Amino acid sequence: MKLYFLLAVTLISLLTEVVHGAEKKKLQIGIKKRVDNCPIKSRKGDVLNMHYTGKLEDGTEFDSSIPRNQPFTFTLGTGQVIKGWDQGLLGMCEGEKRKLVIPSELGYGDRGAPPKIPGGATLIFEVELLSIERRADL
Repeated sequence: MKLYFLLAVTLISLLTEVVHGAEKKKLQIGIKKRVDNCPIKSRKGDVLNMHYTGKLEDGTEFDSSIPRNQPFTFTLGTGQVIKGWDQGLLGMCEGEKRKLVIPSELGYGDRGAPPKIPGGATLIFEVELLSIERRADL
């Protein structure tokens, strides 16, 4: 009897892990505008100048650089932005536009970014890479 109980508990814990693993969402990257002539693609360490609009799944806009007419500038792959951006903007060409659907764990997680971004939120970004500043290799 104890053996059956132990087997049942083990099976339940394994199934729980499988279900939780299946719930994890992946970063989705959609190309909205391709660029024909692309001499350089973004890579870790590049300084990117971007325009973006961020929305929640229900369509509520929480931020955009466009009305400010001020591109957002940061260094790719250094943790200056959420993980979904560091991953989703790799290999991008100047002038390219992408749509990123970023799961919570690659965004702001369970804490969110109050008051505009609730905990556990999936984020949707429309991004345009305006320019790449490539640092010379040392």
